[in-house]
Amino acid sequence: MIEKIKKILKTLIKYTILFIIVLNIVSYFKALDLNKEKLDIKTFTLLDGSNYIVKDDKPLLLNVWATWCPICALEEQNIEELSKDYEVITIATQSGSNEEIEKYLKDKNLSFKVVNDEDGLLSQKFNVKAFPTTFIYDKEQNLKFSEVGYSSTLGLKLRLWWSSF
Repeated sequence: MIEKIKKILKTLIKYTILFIIVLNIVSYFKALDLNKEKLDIKTFTLLDGSNYIVKDDKPLLLNVWATWCPICALEEQNIEELSKDYEVITIATQSGSNEEIEKYLKDKNLSFKVVNDEDGLLSQKFNVKAFPTTFIYDKEQNLKFSEVGYSSTLGLKLRLWWSSF
């Protein structure tokens, strides 16, 4: 019986590793088409109507997501945690009105800064075709990292740390 359990666990681990490798390969190829240019947006209008001015002394994490995206829902707590210590702007794409997004955020207990991309124009500017997509810019707004799909808190923290040099 123990041998059978060991064999099942070994197979499970093998397929989990294979699955993670395949996901990373897919993410890599999806990221090839993203806008790689320097961030040329200096201000974002947030849900509450206030303007967020991009700081020129810190890295910036820009996360493009949607309320209807299941992978985004898995990642949103990672983004929430990062928003407490880092510069984070999120763009909610084709996710409804400001009020609908605010209700979503309240229901999920999320407080990160959100731009409503109701018509999808910002997503197009960054050439985003899959969600979530994350961009990390250094303090000079040069793109350092881009990721399509789920990203862990640790992975994003390490990229932000690396972008601060």
